[in-house]
Amino acid sequence: MAAKEQLVVVGNGMAGARAVEEILARGGAERFAITMFGDEPYGNYNRIMLSHVLAGDESDDIYLNPLDWYRDNDITLHAGVRVVRVDRFARKVFSDDGQVLPYDRLIIATGSRTFFPPMDGMWVDDRTLTPGVFGFRTLDDTTAMLDYAQDHSSAVVIGGGLLGLEAAYGLRKHGLDVHVVQGGAVLMSQQLDEEAGAILRRILEDEVGITVHTGQRPAAIRSTGSVAGVVLKDGSAIDADMVVVTAGIRPNVGLGVVSGLTVERAIVVDDQMRSVDDPDIFVVGECCQHRGEVYGLVAPLWEQAAVLADVLTGADPKAAYHGSRNATKLKVAGVDVAQMGLKRPEKEDDEFVRFSEPRRGVYKSVVIREGRLVGATLVGETDKVAFLTQSFDRGLPLPEERVELLFSLAGPSEAEGAAEMDDSVQVCNCNGVTKGDLCGAVAGGCGSVAEVMAATRAGKGCGSCKSLVAQIVEWAGGSSAPDESASWYVPAIPLDKPTLIEAIRARGLRSVSSVFAALAPDGEDAGSKMALSSLLTVIWAGEYVDERDARYINDRVHANIQRDGTFSVVPRMSGGVTTAAELRRIADTADRFEIPMIKVTGGQRIDLLGVRKEDLPAVWESLDMPSGYAYGKSMRTVKTCVGTDFCRYGLGDSTQLGIDIEERYKGLESPAKLKLAVAGCPRNCSEALVKDIGIVAVGDDRWDVLVGGAAGASVRQGDVLATVDGRDEALRLTGVFMQYYRENGRWLERTYDFVPRVGVDELRALLVEDRDGIVAGLEERMQAAVDAYRDPWLEGREPATEGQFHDSLPLIPLPQVPIRDGSSSPAGVAR
Repeated sequence: MAAKEQLVVVGNGMAGARAVEEILARGGAERFAITMFGDEPYGNYNRIMLSHVLAGDESDDIYLNPLDWYRDNDITLHAGVRVVRVDRFARKVFSDDGQVLPYDRLIIATGSRTFFPPMDGMWVDDRTLTPGVFGFRTLDDTTAMLDYAQDHSSAVVIGGGLLGLEAAYGLRKHGLDVHVVQGGAVLMSQQLDEEAGAILRRILEDEVGITVHTGQRPAAIRSTGSVAGVVLKDGSAIDADMVVVTAGIRPNVGLGVVSGLTVERAIVVDDQMRSVDDPDIFVVGECCQHRGEVYGLVAPLWEQAAVLADVLTGADPKAAYHGSRNATKLKVAGVDVAQMGLKRPEKEDDEFVRFSEPRRGVYKSVVIREGRLVGATLVGETDKVAFLTQSFDRGLPLPEERVELLFSLAGPSEAEGAAEMDDSVQVCNCNGVTKGDLCGAVAGGCGSVAEVMAATRAGKGCGSCKSLVAQIVEWAGGSSAPDESASWYVPAIPLDKPTLIEAIRARGLRSVSSVFAALAPDGEDAGSKMALSSLLTVIWAGEYVDERDARYINDRVHANIQRDGTFSVVPRMSGGVTTAAELRRIADTADRFEIPMIKVTGGQRIDLLGVRKEDLPAVWESLDMPSGYAYGKSMRTVKTCVGTDFCRYGLGDSTQLGIDIEERYKGLESPAKLKLAVAGCPRNCSEALVKDIGIVAVGDDRWDVLVGGAAGASVRQGDVLATVDGRDEALRLTGVFMQYYRENGRWLERTYDFVPRVGVDELRALLVEDRDGIVAGLEERMQAAVDAYRDPWLEGREPATEGQFHDSLPLIPLPQVPIRDGSSSPAGVAR
């Protein structure tokens, strides 16, 4: 048997992974031994879903190809490893961890990076952004923004395109005061004309609460060690403590430059997606330039990947890419938007039909040339998008009454339009799914919308195509009935949470792998591991068998990973109370380990930012303080006011009660993070009314216990669960509610969603009146969890694994390569 050819893919993002999927679909596994390099330490994920993560959805749907997929397809993945040079003559690639790999065929899919415009105050040095400045391009960017936003109140987003508005919307949902600065006169100017942009602006300002500045350019970022504001070209300023830069992207072409490939705006390719310099090097995605065009949308990447796979595998050696006609349907800050082709007429004979109703946030327009649809824009109402997309793509005959293109008067309804669509029409732009793919999934045995979506990934991006997907599935013979899997606790196991807990207890399953083996019909599922790990901790407390691969990096090393790969360390200060000795140790530790930033958090603690992974155990030992659990899904903090100790208004000793609560329930795993507060009087200085659990003194040692408060994406005052006498009773009831939530809350469901779902009256009946006799059991199981507590930072003395606190890859500074826009980029950044 002939040896397989060595196929090396540089870039594990959406384009690179899609190209490999297409190659495998054409039998490429028989011909090629595939090795992939990716700059990020994850499997392939959907960048379109980053806006969902930023908005707080935290959906596991973001992962397109989890790490198991690479193993199952016999692909060698070097995650978190950069290729820095290609020797085209020796046919070898060189990576930053010292590897040198030969190749027969090479695919470059290094994607793009955030463009940071030249501005005073943007950078601390050549490689370090000012604290509080973020790009919005990667999963690490997003998680870093989320962490930073927790303790800050205002943000400026530079750039009013799609990405900027999604960033602004996500931050606004977390309660920040958000300003968008757009250099041009129109928001989303690539997709919208002046009238449509004005309608979108009104929606964002009036309904979402985002302040928009158009026709303004930022001149500088004010800094006092971290972001303090943005100065505009006209001399005015916006006070802010966070800046997100979405002023465009630039192709990652450093690898092409150092490897001697032709680079203009991006790496130049021919119609077969080959580099024009080397027939054995293919380029795909945002880092390639085809016929002078560089595409930043997802749909063209899918088309490029299909052509590349046809040519590379020999499935169709004459396959050619001729460019893409861009048609997009997406949801921007909660608003449906669709756009294809021209925004405005460009020739004298072009027909232009438009409808505008700003009060309802609706705008529709079409451009027609010689009887063919050459452009359409829809804002607010996109029910005609299926028919318009097919007309745009395939040149279908148009109704004589052009208004029928905008409204369902005599033309096909949305459902009829779906039925009449050609199989080649793309339904899901985010994941390149056609009507034919959906019908094929139904014919292949997928009976429900959820099964079709899981099989094809349709609807797993922005979600704007879900209704059309459902119509096509129903038309093809599938069911559009509600999916029963919506009640499952994890995707891999067809059981709701109470039934799953009962099954785990009955079978004595104490590890994630044993749960998969016993209860998951299709075996292990990466997206289910974290939820199961947390649930097993709740069920078994100290008897849970810890499997490290079921944890996220934060939980494996008990610290919060930052955008640069360093970590944040937050020691516990129960109730926000500390001592001079603790403060000295914090200061000494910061000096000893040259920690670049010390930050007071909103939870009344001190955060040490920029700690290297290998330094974590030594930092913990130097601090000699317990973990503050500023990571993971657990009980985090109890914020307090000074209560009766010093405050002349205090009605109860809130400080001591807060300390007692935090010391008793510290670090307990839960479906989502828990933030608590205790206020010594109804003046509510500790913001107890808007916490997951808030306790407020309303008399002499008399306390209101509130649950389900929120002060993030939306503000919600907690519901009064009960008014109790005595600190001990407040402490006990807090534990009863926490245990009930731990056992009945859905994975990642915050209490402000859980309490309305269950109903506060029902919670009172169950937990205060003990209607069903469950309180004693809840207290017993809570006590078992409390008894099993062990400070995770003790693992610094006895690591759980040999490499727990050691990076397998050294941090190697990469050479800076000049790019045509005048900026620079690390060579060969693989996205």
